[in-house]
Amino acid sequence: MGVTIAIDAMGGDHGVSVTIPAAMAYLEKHAEDTIILVGLTDAIRAELDARGLTGAHPRLRLHHSTEVVGMDEQPQSALRGKKDSSMRVSINLVKSGEAAACVSAGNTGALMATARYVLKTLPGIDRPAIASFLPTHSGQVCMLDLGANVDCTAEHLLQFALMGSTLVAALEHKESPTVGLLNIGSEDIKGNETVKQAGELLQASDLNFYGNVEGDDIFKGVTDVVVCDGFVGNVALKTAEGVAKMMGGFLKEGFGRNALTKIAALVSLPVLKAFKHRLDHRRYNGASFLGLKGIVVKSHGSADAFAFECAIERAAEEARGGMLEHISEHIEKWHNARQAKAEGAV
Repeated sequence: MGVTIAIDAMGGDHGVSVTIPAAMAYLEKHAEDTIILVGLTDAIRAELDARGLTGAHPRLRLHHSTEVVGMDEQPQSALRGKKDSSMRVSINLVKSGEAAACVSAGNTGALMATARYVLKTLPGIDRPAIASFLPTHSGQVCMLDLGANVDCTAEHLLQFALMGSTLVAALEHKESPTVGLLNIGSEDIKGNETVKQAGELLQASDLNFYGNVEGDDIFKGVTDVVVCDGFVGNVALKTAEGVAKMMGGFLKEGFGRNALTKIAALVSLPVLKAFKHRLDHRRYNGASFLGLKGIVVKSHGSADAFAFECAIERAAEEARGGMLEHISEHIEKWHNARQAKAEGAV
């Protein structure tokens, strides 16, 4: 089944020099899909011409917009003052049904504010959450929230768990993904009151709740989904990125120390390449804004063409997997069960 993806061509640190080659590479691999490049058409055409892509592509469309949201621009300023930005128009295409999903490497705050204003949240969802996949010993784990909500209630954490579980089920075709609640210990008595209450709600839900997980469990692949508030999630994510960079630096420094270590590096090259591929953060690029009435995927602002292509892949997978429908069904089922329980108690 072919899907149409709207791309904010002007977003990110590199703009069209990254979004256009990523879009073309994606189209080469997916013969049924269509991409709409949204932005300043003169800039888009100039980049296409520079890459020798002057002829019309049957599955590539251009959609003009007159404004661009800056990477350091205030979200409210972008929302109110730039209604014809490439970011806003891309999201509008999702709302109108012309596109199944939107991908942007632009300002995260502006993208979330605009997406929430234009698309609105799904019934039963109080706040959207940012979810992304991270590498683990056994594959990958979906973690949320990664920065959208720094203060959460236990109810919000339950909603995040519902959405994360549905996302994994839709993308990885797992019938009942395991859900872990990030905490400072595995025991039920550990954590603050919000986390304890969230644990009770998750235990009473129909989710496959594993229990509390600690920071080191994230990368062991103990559960398919890890839930936390946006403050904790963002700190954990940035810490993991920092450790990965440090390890890469240590390896490079160690193997480049002298002639013998350089020879050892040549001998170890196949293993090092496999190690680099497995931990390549670009392969996991693309954070999903869950809880909206539309699919929006945020690419890292500094992403290169390969990383941005991975974000497009993520958006297309969510559209094909019927993620929105699955989340809506799950939330409705959960609300009906809670209502029935409340009526029974009365």
